[in-house]
Amino acid sequence: MNLDLLDPKIIALAVVAILIIVAVAVIYVRKRKSTTADLRKKFGPEYDRAVRVHGSERKAEAKLEDREKRVDKLDIRDLDPMERERFSKRWESIQSRFIDSPKGAVVEADDLVSSLMKTRGYPLADFDQRAADISVDHPRMVENYRSAHEIALRVGKNEATTEDLRTAMIHYRSLFEELVRAPAVVEKIEAA
Repeated sequence: MNLDLLDPKIIALAVVAILIIVAVAVIYVRKRKSTTADLRKKFGPEYDRAVRVHGSERKAEAKLEDREKRVDKLDIRDLDPMERERFSKRWESIQSRFIDSPKGAVVEADDLVSSLMKTRGYPLADFDQRAADISVDHPRMVENYRSAHEIALRVGKNEATTEDLRTAMIHYRSLFEELVRAPAVVEKIEAA
């Protein structure tokens, strides 16, 4: 037996190395749990959808974090009061036409929401990217947006029922109201 391996200095270094590895592992696991909890809280049902789509929590979390980074780089802005009023009047007009022309109103609502998103600074690449971008700031609305858009696409194929059209308008209205809403006033508390 080699007595050099039993040298107290080597044993101490091995113990320190093992403790460092354990500490790093504990920190990593805690950070991972914290990230998971934060993303679950922020994205709500969208988190679960991302896990289903991507097949694992780790992949879903990476995609959701990528979404956040992408949206952080965008120049998303609030509407000015004139824009808010113009969009609100257009929405009221579309909504009033729903009774006489539900299909037309749903198609117009889809277009109006897209126009509103563009004005706010969201890129209008493809629908999936728009939905992913919206999910960062409006995670509770994105599933409604997907559902409403899917119904709007079915309108063109004559596959949407009256109930589908009503559902689409409700979904578009909730997203519209969220996107057009006036920004919350932030009170600044000055130190005395």
